[in-house]
This record gives sequence, C-alpha cells and structure tokens, in this order.
Amino acid sequence: MLPMNANDLREAILKHLEFSMGKDLAHASVYDMRMALTLAIRDKVVEPWFRATRATYAAQAKRVYYLSMEFLIGRLLEDAIMNIGLTEAAREAVQGLGHDFRTLLDDEPDAALGNGGLGRLAACFLDSMSTLGCPAYGYGIRYEHGLFRQSFGPDGRQVETAEDWLRQSHGWEFERPEAAFRIGFGGAVAENGRAAVWTPEDAVIAKAYDTPVIGWQGKWANTLRLWGAEPLSAFDLAAFNKGDFQGAAAPEALARTISRVLYPDDTTAPGKELRLKQEFFFTAASLRDILRRFSAEHSELSALPSRVAIQMNDTHPAIAGPELVRLLHDERGMAFEQAVDTARACLGYTNHTLLPEALERWSESLMAQVLPRHMQIIERIDDLHARQFPARKSRILEGGEVKMGELSFIMANRVNGVSALHTELVKSTVFADLNALHPGRIVNETNGVTPRRWLKGANPGLSALITETIGAGWEANLDRLRALEPAIETRAFRDAFGAVKAENKAHLAEWIGREMGISVDPRAMFDVQVKRFHEYKRQHLNILETIALWQAIRANPNAGWAPRVKIFGGKAAPGYVMAKEIIHLINNVARVINADKVTRDLLSVVYPPNYNVTMAERLIPAADLSEQISTAGKEASGTGNMKFSLNGALTIGTLDGANVEIRELVGPENFFLFGMTADEVVERRKDPRHAAHAIDASPRLQQAIAAIDAGQFSHGDPQTYRALTDNLRDHDYFTVCADFDAYWAAQRQVDAAWFDADRWTHMAALNTARSGWFSSDRTIQGYMRDVWAIRPMI
Repeated sequence: MLPMNANDLREAILKHLEFSMGKDLAHASVYDMRMALTLAIRDKVVEPWFRATRATYAAQAKRVYYLSMEFLIGRLLEDAIMNIGLTEAAREAVQGLGHDFRTLLDDEPDAALGNGGLGRLAACFLDSMSTLGCPAYGYGIRYEHGLFRQSFGPDGRQVETAEDWLRQSHGWEFERPEAAFRIGFGGAVAENGRAAVWTPEDAVIAKAYDTPVIGWQGKWANTLRLWGAEPLSAFDLAAFNKGDFQGAAAPEALARTISRVLYPDDTTAPGKELRLKQEFFFTAASLRDILRRFSAEHSELSALPSRVAIQMNDTHPAIAGPELVRLLHDERGMAFEQAVDTARACLGYTNHTLLPEALERWSESLMAQVLPRHMQIIERIDDLHARQFPARKSRILEGGEVKMGELSFIMANRVNGVSALHTELVKSTVFADLNALHPGRIVNETNGVTPRRWLKGANPGLSALITETIGAGWEANLDRLRALEPAIETRAFRDAFGAVKAENKAHLAEWIGREMGISVDPRAMFDVQVKRFHEYKRQHLNILETIALWQAIRANPNAGWAPRVKIFGGKAAPGYVMAKEIIHLINNVARVINADKVTRDLLSVVYPPNYNVTMAERLIPAADLSEQISTAGKEASGTGNMKFSLNGALTIGTLDGANVEIRELVGPENFFLFGMTADEVVERRKDPRHAAHAIDASPRLQQAIAAIDAGQFSHGDPQTYRALTDNLRDHDYFTVCADFDAYWAAQRQVDAAWFDADRWTHMAALNTARSGWFSSDRTIQGYMRDVWAIRPMI
C-alpha cells in the first residue's frame, strides 16, 4: 500500500466531495464530508483487497466461507482508518478542511446486521481472518431494517421500530449485480430416471453486495458478501395501468420481505415460514457462489474439500448440508453417498447454545412445504446415518420435526464448542450420543475478541498507556500484554491506569447526562450488564439485588455503602414476553430509585435504549464492574466478558461459559465468584420447590419480591409484574432465587474491594494484562489448524 500523508488525504477527500458527492467545500454537510472521507479511505482499502484476491487465485489457495445470520460490524470508518494507520493523517486532513473529525466519525450509522454476541463474534472473526491473511468470505443477509430500533414508552416497556441505517448511502459496499442467483421455494419434485428435478413454485433473486474487510496494518483484506432479495420481475405494469397500484408493487414487496428484518417474530406460522426462507435464501445463494468460484478454477468436484471450508455459525445455515448435497447430486450428477461425504468434508459447525429452544427445529410439514426436495434429502441423510450406525439413538427426524442441531452435527466434519466448559457440556449433554458415535469430531475453540476495535479503537487512553509501557506491536500479538505485569507493581503505572479509567467514566457520565437527562457521579462504581435479554442471562437477578440494595440503603443510609451506578443495556426479542417484562421492571425500578432523595447519591439505575456496537464502545472502557451472572451451564462462552476484562473491569460472575477461563487466567483473587456450578444447578432443579425454599431462607429476597408485588414500582398496581414474580416462586428454571444470597454476598465483597482504591486498580490492571489469550486472532488460528486445515497467506 502506497503511503499517504494528510495533504494527500485532503486532496482525495476534496476529489470525492466534488466528483462523488457533487458538492463543494463551502456547501458540504457533515454527511457529505463523512461520505467523502469514507470513499477516500475505501480507495486505500481496495488496493490490499485486490492484491489479496489476486494472491489467493494465483496460489489456488483454500478459502474459508463463514456463513452467519448476523455480522454486527458496527461503524466501519474509524476502524478502517486505524487499521491502515491513517488516524492522525485523517484527523489533520479533516480539521484542515474546517470540520471536526469526531463529528464525522459519529455521523456514520451502525450497520444493523445483528443483535448480540453471535454477530459481534462473526465481525471479530472477519477482522482476525484479514489480519492473519486467511483467505475468507463472510456470507450473510443485507438486512434493510436489522433487528429493530429500541426505545422505551412512558410506562417503561420496550418499543420496537424499524432501523433505518440504509436510508443513507452505505459508502463501504460495492453492489454486484452480476453476482445474482435465483432462489426457489415450494413447488414439486419429479423423478427423471434416477435424478430428481425440483420445480419451485416461487422464487426471488439474491443479489450480492460486497464490503471489504481490512486487517491490521492493511496487509490483507477479505470480503463480507451480503445478499439482498429482489423480485424476478420488479413491477407489474399491466396491473398498474388497471389501477391496481398495490398489486403492481406486490412482487417487489414480497421479495424484499426476506431481507428486511433480522429474526422476524416466529410465534406465528407466517413468521416461522419467513425465518426458514431467510435461512435458505442466504445459504443457497452462498453455496452457489462458492461452487461458481470453485468451478472457475477446478474441474474435478472431488477436489472441493481441499479448496473450500464452509463454517456454519450456529444452526441458522444448517440447511447448507442438504443444499450442497442437492447441488452436487441433483445438478452435477455425483452419487448420493459421495455427495454426502463431499459436503461433510467441506462443512464445519459451531454450536453456540445448550438451550433446547435455541437448537432450531422445524416441523416436517413446513420443511416439506417450503423446501420439498430438501425434505427428501434430509430423510435420505437420516436413513444413511441410521444404516451406518445401527445403534444410534439420535435422529434428525423425530416427533414430526427436523432437528437442525443433529443435522448440523451429522453433516459436519468438525463440530466445535466455544469455551472449555461449553465444549465438555456439548459432548456430555446435547450431543452425547453423536459424540459417542463420532469420537474426535467435537473440538473446542474458545471465543475471542479483536483487540484492534475493542482496545486500540475503543480505549485510546489505555492503548496509549500500554504502548508507552511495553512498546508497539501488541495489537497483533495480544499475549504481549503479560509484559505489563512488572509495571503494574509500580504506583506510577497504577495511577496512570486509574486516570485513564477516570477519564473514560467522565466521558460516559457526560454522555448519559446529555442523552438521558440523568446526572451520575463518575466517582461512583460503574456496574454494567449489557447483553441481549434472556432469562438465563439473569438480568432479573441483577435488578432484584438492586431493589434489595436500595431497601438496605434506605434502612441505614450511613452504613458506608459503596456508591454505584447500575447500567443496563440490551434488547429482548419481540416475541419474548418474559424478557420484555424484565426490561419493563428495570425501567420502573430506575424511575423510583433515581427519584429517591435519600439514596440517589449512593445508587442510581441507568438503561440507555438501543444498545449497539457504538454504545458498547462507550460503556465497556468506562466500566468498573462487569456483570456475567448467567445460570451455570447455559452461557456457551460470551465475548462481552472478555471485552470488559481486557479494558480493566473486574468481573462478578458464575462458573459459566468463558468466565471459567477468564477466572483461571486473571486469577481467582481478581474475580468475584458466586453461585452454583452447572452440576449443582441440575441437582437443585430436582427439587420442585427449590425456588420457594430459597425465598423462605432469604429475608432480603422476600422483601424485594414483596415490594414488586405491592406495586411499589408499578404505581401501586400489584398485578403488573405478577407473572414475573409467580414464575420466580413457582418455577424459576434459571435458579435466580437459589443464587440470590450468594450474589448479594459477592456484591458486598465488591463493596469492600472498592473502598481500597489502589487494590481495585491493581486487580483491574491485572485483568487487562492477563486477558491477551482472549484475542480472536488466537481463536482463528485454532480454527485454521483444527477445523479448516488452512495456512495463512502472509
């Protein structure tokens, strides 16, 4: 890549302002300037992108194809500028043109392409694959409206409206009309000799949009290819001329439905059908694109596994197995069993959950209706597996359902968990039978996060301190953070580390005041839980303890409480009633507590709406305490926990997911552990009255639940949260009540540590120094070695 200074970049910005945006400098808006800067930076990214593509073709190298329903990439401009080393040049160029650099960066909307950890992990993996020179494509859907934009109504309930991130031009993408595939649904299957011919009833066009993903220092770039759905015929002119204006546009509206919204509510039959169509749409388009690219270089389909590694990120792309078999067998004439073996040799499956409801299942009737040929292929795959393993207990087809987890396992050559504990539980619980039949197929690849975005970019103060202390280069070798440990033993470093945290907190406090009208003291402990809302993540445990703490402070305000700001963030799925009630409760608890003159200097609750990547980049560097309190045995890994530790927050958590590895690495003395183990949770559930017993044994928990039932947070209405409190008393599958007292005790240990400021800073700095193992570079190196059998190109 040719070097570029501020003057060169200034000229490139002015050129794009005039010729791409059609504006002169005197009349350019913030949007115009941001787009001109984006296009100028994109020009610099295209150089290594083309170079990497040419090098991959020249070497006939194996490529990774990462299939994911989500890619939570956030804003791209600042990340790209940083990765190609132009941050200071860009700042100087923009300021020299009379604009504020930060304002331009903040003008970019977050790409609404995901919801939580699954999508953020996929984005981190793209960054690491590019940094390591692993030839790769990410494949997903170009959602017009993402999941939803979250706000809160006057009563504190979640309100969902459509995201509008594509209302403006997306400056990073390249539209590829030549890369378009017809994707069919429904119809009938006919036998033609020994071959089956599927004739779909409906079809849409999948059109490609490419975004280059640049690695650290601009040495390599890969592609994120997203599919948008378009109709076969965009407009019915005859209907329009007859006055049927809605009917004329109906084909376009129906086609675009497929790529409008991430995770449409599937509590209705049409919602379920749309979800299945979405999953097939992007998976089928991606596989055809993969085979097109392979066929341009190779004529022998038997060579496919040596050139193609397809990773299914969760069960959403599980239809890849049957579809690849169909493409090889029906369309290219490969024998069925050979097609199954070839497809399996290409496919890997990442399991992200132990929750039964998250391992997708589709009714056989829906599968046969939407994908009739695939239903036949799934039956044959299931029968083939049964013949090969007569003693098997697990089936793909069971009880009138297609189990996508079992399908993914059987059609993958490698299945991986995402933390050490999770992988062992995958072996011993959800896939115990299949693991016994296929020993060695399950491997562990503990998740990681990219240090470029989540430390270098999100926390420039801490990054500068790290570089000043151990030198440059840690961004691509995060294990080097261990070299901080001798410095941490000096008071000067701890003071500098504390000053960085204090500055981050001051910035966040200012933002909270500006955005929410809530004044918080940056000297208080910032206690943060940000993640998608689910009962197993136990945001209700957090808010119950908050209520109990508020009650205790009110009863004895002078007892030496550690001042806290409780910060929540995250969205609940539109159809997840209980999770939405927890959000409702948090907001109303916040309303009451924040108005209490007795306690508000010691406790406040903040819940900014519409949590996304950009908000995470504000919150995580400012956090003092990271809440990782899921029910043991339910969180596969987590990546937020890693980001918090890397940025010097202490964790209060259970032995769940990657918390286990974080605690081992940062040291048990630098982690606030509480709660039952996964085995103890299973044992506790054997008592049908376990929740009632826990409540009876805990006066604090009794008082907190009683306050909710009395209507203290619902304007005196005792029925508002009755479903939530009845669930806690009578069911409590996620053992909130059983873990409550242990959680309370651990929080008081947090209080004690907080009052020793130098000890706290020492613990926090060690979290940063010992979190280097959680780089997504290390994770991708593991996939390259254990799953994909691929070597880096740089």
